[in-house]
Amino acid sequence: MDLSCFKAYDLRGRVPDQLNPALAEKIGRAYVEIAGAKRVIVGYDIRLSSPDIAEALSSGLMAAGADVFDIGLCGTEQVYFATSHYKMDGGIMVTASHNPKDHNGMKMVGPESRPISSDNGLNNIRDRVLEPFADAPQQGRYEPLEMMSAYIDHLLGYVDAASLSPMTIVVNAGNGGAGLVIDELEQHLPFEFVKVHHEPDGHFPNGVPNPILPENRAVTADAVIEQGAAMGIAWDGDYDRCFFFDENGRFIEGYYIVGLLADQFLRKTGGGKVIHDPRLTWNTLDLVKAAGGEAVESKTGHAFIKQRMRDEDAVYGGEMSAHHYFRDFAYCDSGMIPWLLIAERLCQSGQLFSSLIDARIEAYPASGEINRTIDDPPEVIAAIEAKYSVGAKNVSHVDGVSIEFDEWRFNLRMSNTEPVVRLNVESRANIPLMEEKTEELLAEMQRLNEEG
Repeated sequence: MDLSCFKAYDLRGRVPDQLNPALAEKIGRAYVEIAGAKRVIVGYDIRLSSPDIAEALSSGLMAAGADVFDIGLCGTEQVYFATSHYKMDGGIMVTASHNPKDHNGMKMVGPESRPISSDNGLNNIRDRVLEPFADAPQQGRYEPLEMMSAYIDHLLGYVDAASLSPMTIVVNAGNGGAGLVIDELEQHLPFEFVKVHHEPDGHFPNGVPNPILPENRAVTADAVIEQGAAMGIAWDGDYDRCFFFDENGRFIEGYYIVGLLADQFLRKTGGGKVIHDPRLTWNTLDLVKAAGGEAVESKTGHAFIKQRMRDEDAVYGGEMSAHHYFRDFAYCDSGMIPWLLIAERLCQSGQLFSSLIDARIEAYPASGEINRTIDDPPEVIAAIEAKYSVGAKNVSHVDGVSIEFDEWRFNLRMSNTEPVVRLNVESRANIPLMEEKTEELLAEMQRLNEEG
């Protein structure tokens, strides 16, 4: 049996050779045995294969004795919300996020929506799939669960409705599922939504929704300019990530969104801890300190961030990859809460989105993440560290290597999934220095790679 769809954090593979209803049914049975779950939320995204895979998964869960609560077509965060809100034993979302349209997968959580990954049960589920199964003495039952109204109420609880004022917002669901939530929120908000690629369509007529790819951004940016909108928002297919455009159609790097959300959240809570990743940090540290919070660094990746969020009881956590985590959302990531908070900030401040961001980009210009294919990533990273740690103010190994000087810093880390290294460079109010050091590091990496 091909079990290559089991990855470090979730399942993803081609349909039907790497994932299909027959395998999904076995995964359901294995999940119940390994996780000990009796009541399980099941949801699925807009991919054409998702309803059949979710149905087979549910059959396996029930055959193993678990009750299935089906929330239907939804986003990943709605499985997180329902599992936590209704105090279930676990939840499974059928989705392949931004993978190609002939792929599918699953994201699994346990009680309180704690992530299930390769180091806490996912590998055990994979191994159990290979063994024979017997039906449970008592079959589980199936129950559709309407959770949208409770979810919408929860989302609206993050903003002060009285402070919101009319403005135009471009929303691009990329033919994923986000449009369904926008239609529900629209009834409660004073905003005018300009809807782009709004209808859910698993054929992905406009390409698989992945706004982090530069070639996918123009349609949102153009609509913002044409409509004179206050901002634009684009989501991936299962809308656990959201991406922002200012009123000029400029794409805003996720790094600056983390700082803005940390600031907005700490204003509400009057302090608290904020989790951030090590790739780019200075802007976040600056804003968190100014808002009376405490910044805590965590290794990159949702499983690490979520665990650190719980350990520190942090109010908010953000990654520059557009994942944003909230304590009151079971420490999970949401692609809806961030834009509501930023819309609220625009209304309260009366400022343009660009003016909120420009000062931060000026204070801490950054390269953005640059990927390079390297034959031997550990060797290149070690050589870079040996060279640049001489005279450095600080060297950290929270994730890859971060090396800091008075006026600039960088992080170099290895991909978990491919032979690439990822470089991020930032400086203090010095764009030429940031650009110079970025080019210098890239040239050095290339030289080391060629020398082998």
